Amino acid sequence: MAYHSGMTDSLEDMIACPKCDALHKVPRLDAGAQARCVRCGTVLMAPREGAMTRIVMLSVTALVLMIAAVFFPFLELSVQGLDRKSSVFDAVLAFSDGLMLPLSFAVAALIVVLPITRFVALIYVFAPMALGWAPAAHARAAFRLAEHIRPWAMAEVFIIGVAVALVKVAGLAQVTLGPAFWAFVGLVIITVLKDNFMCRVTVWQTLNARSPS
Repeated sequence: MAYHSGMTDSLEDMIACPKCDALHKVPRLDAGAQARCVRCGTVLMAPREGAMTRIVMLSVTALVLMIAAVFFPFLELSVQGLDRKSSVFDAVLAFSDGLMLPLSFAVAALIVVLPITRFVALIYVFAPMALGWAPAAHARAAFRLAEHIRPWAMAEVFIIGVAVALVKVAGLAQVTLGPAFWAFVGLVIITVLKDNFMCRVTVWQTLNARSPS
């Protein structure tokens, strides 16, 4: 459903298209309906029935997969009878000496810390509301944090980089993928599904409506 832009006395009743910046008045939609920008057709709102429960379940699953992905063997290299297993935790520690220490912190933050922080924040925000309760204290701040760090949580970028590297290494050594690699693949898929279920405008509307004034 496309809807027309309009003027209103309160900016809280307005939404800007993320693609073309056209301003629209926020409509009230039933679960399953969509609101699209009248200028470029971008989906602005798409509330779904039971989305909060699904987001909580997917976030918990992603959190478990992240822990497994960090500590389980990621891959094993075999060259001329020499075997070497490595995990994501080993990769982080590999840059922990001398001038490479800042890189170690950056890798740990972008691949592990920020994604875990976002999953925990989403669980904190959505779990009480999925149960029909009022939002937890500071839920709006937690959701704002989750949205701010979303572009910096780069687990999916890491797995793409690893896939490119494996193509180059495969000709030099025998590569065996470990359980952590597949945990990361599952993590990326679940993250995409979780973000697909989330209608951010609806989340803010629900937070504002249920939060004590």
